[in-house]
Amino acid sequence: MTARISVPVENALNIYTDGSSFSSPRAGGIGVVYVRVDSIGNEEVINPAYPGFESATNNQMELQACVTALQDVRRRDLADGLGKIVIHTDSMYVQGNVGSAIFEWSRNRWHTRAGTPVANTEQWKTLVGEIKTAKNLGFRVDFKWVKGHSKDPHNRAADKAARRSAKSPLKKPPLNPVSVRRKRTKESVELGSVHMEGQRLTVRVITCEYLRSHGVWKLRYEVLSKASPYHGKVDFIYSDEFMKDGCSYYIRVNKDTANPRVAKIFKRLD
Repeated sequence: MTARISVPVENALNIYTDGSSFSSPRAGGIGVVYVRVDSIGNEEVINPAYPGFESATNNQMELQACVTALQDVRRRDLADGLGKIVIHTDSMYVQGNVGSAIFEWSRNRWHTRAGTPVANTEQWKTLVGEIKTAKNLGFRVDFKWVKGHSKDPHNRAADKAARRSAKSPLKKPPLNPVSVRRKRTKESVELGSVHMEGQRLTVRVITCEYLRSHGVWKLRYEVLSKASPYHGKVDFIYSDEFMKDGCSYYIRVNKDTANPRVAKIFKRLD
């Protein structure tokens, strides 16, 4: 099957974005390629270099690439004389959620329909703000999905730029840092795999991220309780209290699988 190529739109500023992250040491980078196409198909390509970020996830970098791109468009007048901006992204996370961010999450105090806090809220807020600013300046912003690692030359250039960016991270990233430990189970993370039934569980925290906009901790954890039907499962849960990554806790959970919460922490076990 031929890989999908996202053809630049004529009479528009086409922006190809990509995000990259490395786990050891944890760092992320962004890649942005600007392509202007005139009425007869001639392309003008701009491929600047951007610094990266420490302790960043791939989704954060995908978002940050879009944010940085729209900010640069405004600062450098890259869309001058054009009425449309098209962002080509290989991130389903960005392309699949930007509509919700604009029309739903922003009106629901940055919570999903299930009531869970939206991850990377600050970046989503900034992206929505940049889209609205572009609209006020007379530019329509559209998002198009392009298959990652395809034969698309601009997508490949953005991917390479993101990898270069991740190799030179900033010391103080303007992102929510995510602390990460290796999981012990062979299971992969699966949302909703642990049903919230008000039960008590022994869990080990794998990742810990503080969501400033909501005042809660987002945790990825693995179930250690051998008597539990969920033993070895890996899922996400939210906690009002800090739970350190790499540590085990004896807890009670709530009764809402769609909005999983730590109801009580009985004790830390190590």
